[in-house]
Amino acid sequence: MPKNLLKIAVIVLILFSSRFVYSSEIKFSLSAEPKRLIPFLATDSVSAEVSSFIFNGLLKFDKDMHIVGDLAKSYEIKNHGKTIIFHLRKGVFWQDGYPFTANDVIFTYKTIINKNTPTPYAGKYKIIKKLYKTDKYTIVAEYSKPFAPALYSWMMGIVPKHLLENKKSIASSSFNRHPIGTGPYILKKWKTGQYLILKANKHYFLGKPKIDKIIYRIIPDGTTNLLELKNQNLDLMQLSPIQYLYEFDDNLKKHYNVYFEPSSGYTYLAFNLKEKIFQNLKIRKAICMSINRKKLKDVILFQYGSVTDSIYPKNSPYFVNKSICSYSPKKAYKIFKSLGFVKKSNGYLYKNGKPFQFTIYTNNGNAERKYTAIMIQEYLKQAGIKVNIRILEWQAFIKMVNERHFDAIILGWQLGSDPDEYSIWHSSSTKAGAFNFVDFKNKQVDRLIELGRITFNKQKRREIYLKINTLITARFPYIFLYYPTSITVVNKKFKNIKSEKAGIMYNFIEWSE
Repeated sequence: MPKNLLKIAVIVLILFSSRFVYSSEIKFSLSAEPKRLIPFLATDSVSAEVSSFIFNGLLKFDKDMHIVGDLAKSYEIKNHGKTIIFHLRKGVFWQDGYPFTANDVIFTYKTIINKNTPTPYAGKYKIIKKLYKTDKYTIVAEYSKPFAPALYSWMMGIVPKHLLENKKSIASSSFNRHPIGTGPYILKKWKTGQYLILKANKHYFLGKPKIDKIIYRIIPDGTTNLLELKNQNLDLMQLSPIQYLYEFDDNLKKHYNVYFEPSSGYTYLAFNLKEKIFQNLKIRKAICMSINRKKLKDVILFQYGSVTDSIYPKNSPYFVNKSICSYSPKKAYKIFKSLGFVKKSNGYLYKNGKPFQFTIYTNNGNAERKYTAIMIQEYLKQAGIKVNIRILEWQAFIKMVNERHFDAIILGWQLGSDPDEYSIWHSSSTKAGAFNFVDFKNKQVDRLIELGRITFNKQKRREIYLKINTLITARFPYIFLYYPTSITVVNKKFKNIKSEKAGIMYNFIEWSE
């Protein structure tokens, strides 16, 4: 063959084969559209999940839930816990190629504590007396007093100073939809209401992830999610117990592995304590006594969960396995009667000629919460309370919650291992957009939360947080409904998945096909 023809043949072969270069991808789903992807503004679960692939904090958990370095290669605690020195990694770059330095950490800190930044996380940073750098790769955080949860707070994602320092409003910045982080994945495309595509960051400081692409499909409906799983159009999905028991058939078992993990959260019915009807503790307790939570758990979760009264998730060392409210409709009625309620012939309770009624709100795309609301509605109807149910699209629901325009809500918390829940239960966290949206206020709880933050002794700290749990649950700001077991199915084609204390996703960048 002539040399020029041989050369052409080789070129054609290269071009032809390049079309078939193997590229691995994994398909996830989101129950709602993310709202903001800046880490300290990503307060809803879907936004936080996507954001976690794009940004890094200074610290993170390892597989055993021990705190280790992330953007910081190491750290030192000095001055009896009042000083933390972070030694940052060198050679880390933002996804636009700009170098990461201590300036970005300081900028992130100043942005979080800025009064114009609508974040519920500011409290853990405002208590820092001084934050400064000693060089480009060393940060010193000085506290006026020891702050036990300090290390947990530095898991917050760091944002780039060079891209955000001149933004007038970070909350409305286009950066929320076009983020640039230091993380393992880069957001390449976001088609509103349909999907997001993340591509592996080949310059990631821990090495390029083995899976090249994450495709997030926005699928609000749980039934549609399941159909997509059955058609193998999703590679990973959280299954509800009923889906696992009745839908995870032999065909799915051929293609998917299942992982059972302790729950990092719980589902609750929360009251707006600004509403007059819910300001009476006896009312809240009687409502709890009117709901058969064990039956509700059995119907909604089957055997994959538990009922208890604890502000901590089941996988927390501070979790308390006890119940302070048993199903007792007769005792509940006596309480209502003692408060002046009269049950009329239509079966409903009235006081001063007005029926006892309120509305429970929850979000769409979550069948468990929907059917939980229906069961509660029926139990409270038997108790004489008329309950309306409204199911809203996720962002509309969160907006309503943040603005406190609700009677009661069914929602859930996904929590970390840090028992400090200042942002949820402290009275200073009741402003709009903060997490204490039920307006819970208790001076003793405030004092104990503040004490827990400066207590490093493990036994004393445990005593403090168990006391906080007792005080809060006894006030019934929430009715703690159930603590589910996490059931996750993953396509068998993905390898190197390990079930550890930190969950199966802790080593996601090492997953491969």
